[in-house]
Amino acid sequence: MILAIDPGSTESGYVVLDEELRPIEFGKIDNELLIKKIYDNEFFKCDYIAIEMIASYGMSVGQTIFDTCVYIGRLREAIYNKCPVDIHYIYRKDEKMNLCHTMKAKDTNIRTALIDRFGAVGVKKSPGWFYGVSKDVWAAVAVGVTFSDMYLKDGVFNDK
Repeated sequence: MILAIDPGSTESGYVVLDEELRPIEFGKIDNELLIKKIYDNEFFKCDYIAIEMIASYGMSVGQTIFDTCVYIGRLREAIYNKCPVDIHYIYRKDEKMNLCHTMKAKDTNIRTALIDRFGAVGVKKSPGWFYGVSKDVWAAVAVGVTFSDMYLKDGVFNDK
């Protein structure tokens, strides 16, 4: 299983993907609650952890980006203290290229690519692969799927 996180400055999207990359647990929660879940060993069954990493493209950034960087560091510390697995950082550009094959992709393009690949969201009466997924959780799914595509072959880590 893969724990994938789309970190934010105060809240983060997370998803636990099973071996078929189906979301089995997900949400957008307060950063402190996510850290608590890690310290409480709620993700101990995860084989891999992937976090979207901040990258500089030469543009100026605001305070929220710096706050997100601090939170990524706090996440890393919590994971290293409580989880017996390595952290893998996935960049947004890798998600765009992996899922949409273009750097011009936006969030809606990534969401569409995931639905095209795995199936419809569905409705309450007939839930699909992504039933209940919304907002930043889509970004977390993109992190997890991209990690799997880039580094896993038959469920085994393969660092190219």
